[in-house]
Amino acid sequence: MLRYGRNPAATVYDSIGSDFFLALAPGWLNLGLWEGDGSDPDEALVAPRRLVERMALGLPRDADLLDVGNGLGAQDPVIAELARPRRLVAVNITMSQLRAGRERLREARASCVNADAVRLPLRDASFDGVISVEAAFHFPSRAAFFREAARVLRPDGVLTISDIPVTRRPRGPREALAGLTQLRVWGLRLGAASTVEEIVSTVERAGFVDIETELAGERVIGPALRHVRRRLAQERGRVPASYAAAGRFMLTQVELLWKRGVLDYLFLRARRA
Repeated sequence: MLRYGRNPAATVYDSIGSDFFLALAPGWLNLGLWEGDGSDPDEALVAPRRLVERMALGLPRDADLLDVGNGLGAQDPVIAELARPRRLVAVNITMSQLRAGRERLREARASCVNADAVRLPLRDASFDGVISVEAAFHFPSRAAFFREAARVLRPDGVLTISDIPVTRRPRGPREALAGLTQLRVWGLRLGAASTVEEIVSTVERAGFVDIETELAGERVIGPALRHVRRRLAQERGRVPASYAAAGRFMLTQVELLWKRGVLDYLFLRARRA
């Protein structure tokens, strides 16, 4: 909350560690794609994988693929299983996550690069597909990331991302406080709060066409919040009181933004012109 350094995302995820007590399942940090309402704890074990499967199915098969912001690496074996890439490269600015995911990267036969998504140390036109799961809002600039994705993709290459857009600006002090709190907790810049229209426009300007979008907050954010609320109640007394208090505060702020229609969840797929 007080000091993020040059790489805020790395600072945040270093502090969370590889065993975040509110993660839906071991090794996973995404919100999951749910069929139920989040009340079934067993579904929490499969929802994160289902979300990555939904995105990976849009990637070209038997191709060179790049995973930008690969978290703890649990998604890379899923990408490898579904897309069967010739080559899979995972980029992450958080070295501790790459270390924690070494076995998963090995399982996926993926190589890894410790780098910033807006300055990829990769050759032009060297990939056929780029995937980024719940990471774009962490990057210093979505526009710079999309330009980099376009640069490293070959013509007709595919970009598939999931993101958390805002549907409108906060109204009133409670919404403004909740929004600013979330930006601060996750070390985000004010520009991270972008609408779907702004994100799509930025993708277009980067050189992408055939842009497809789907809003899925009811299957992602809503059930995930319900599950986390239940998890917090179950973990009472099992985790440090400061962790539990911080978790409840953070959850309350996100729930406010979700229930008032400020946030949604976006799947986006586009083709490099």
